[in-house]
Amino acid sequence: MRAFTRLDGRAAPLELANIDTDQIIPKQFLKTVEREGLAKGLFYDFRFDADGNEISDFVLNKPEYKNASVLIAGDNFGCGSSREHAPWALMDFGIMCVISTSFADIFNNNCFNNGLLPVIVKPEELALLMDEAKGGNHMVSVDLEAQTVISPSGKTIGFDIDPVRKEKMLKGLDAIGETMMHGGDIDLFESKRAISQPWLEA
Repeated sequence: MRAFTRLDGRAAPLELANIDTDQIIPKQFLKTVEREGLAKGLFYDFRFDADGNEISDFVLNKPEYKNASVLIAGDNFGCGSSREHAPWALMDFGIMCVISTSFADIFNNNCFNNGLLPVIVKPEELALLMDEAKGGNHMVSVDLEAQTVISPSGKTIGFDIDPVRKEKMLKGLDAIGETMMHGGDIDLFESKRAISQPWLEA
């Protein structure tokens, strides 16, 4: 998993609440377990019409937001069924951070497990970020170490994060990476078990 320390990038304002995981990545794109190539399915029914043509007024289809790495979203983002494809699709599109007032628990966990940073801010702070991202300057800075978001106008917004999850994000540790850090202890345990319980090695 890639470490997340600081992100300076373009922010796209998605002024919709209760976006569920089926809207983030529709079910027809869930047939693969590969993380790459899912960008084409991200917000598919918002981005394309029935004939597959781009819907020009959807925020991520607008030229000024096409390279966004931060998504500013409405309340309760990521609700609905559990699917890791949702953060995978966002990341494959280039979005590495989502800012909202709340996230569905399972989606929130899936984000942390895959290296996408979910940031929770107050409603008035979200409104400020939404308004500023719609202006001429769309650039924001997200500093995980300092736990701050710098708005396009330079306003500083703080956010809370579980310290254990913060440390894992800073180091780029997913469950596998964390386990590998204890490789020596695991090898020692296996050696002792082979002596004390040799029948388990058969």
